[in-house]
Amino acid sequence: DLRKNTPMDRLLVGDVGFGKTEIGMRAGFAVVNSGMQVALLAPTTVLANQHLRVLTQRFANYPFKIALLSRLQSTKERANILEQLSKGQIDILVGTHAILSSSVKFKNLGLLIVDEEQKFGVKQKEKLKSSRVDTHVLSMTATPIPRTLNLSLMGVRDISVLAIPPLGR
Repeated sequence: DLRKNTPMDRLLVGDVGFGKTEIGMRAGFAVVNSGMQVALLAPTTVLANQHLRVLTQRFANYPFKIALLSRLQSTKERANILEQLSKGQIDILVGTHAILSSSVKFKNLGLLIVDEEQKFGVKQKEKLKSSRVDTHVLSMTATPIPRTLNLSLMGVRDISVLAIPPLGR
């Protein structure tokens, strides 16, 4: 999908523990290696912190700068993150609804990963897509909502289903 001429808009469906996050990390790795930025949107601060921890550990041997943006950052920390992000100094931004703010400006966003996409409203998802027309979008969920499934079945979005768990699960 990342090699195609048109931006990816893929829904990845799979039960908990089936590897959705792994696929998202691998896609993010490819995008950052190509010189672009990645945003990972999570519905809660707990999940955003978990993603930050996993990404930081996973990419510890790479020169990637990973940051977190949520309601828990101070005004000063937030301003620093937004400045670095707009200059392209942050490769991967993990965050909550705070990423949806109009003050968040990426220098070169290449991939938006939406975790648990059913937890975000239609207006929020459409705002993201309309403001980043040339950005790849990977939405991940264990429980797709009917509207999302309908879009996928109509061919508006691509869909992939992880039906088999990884070894040992």
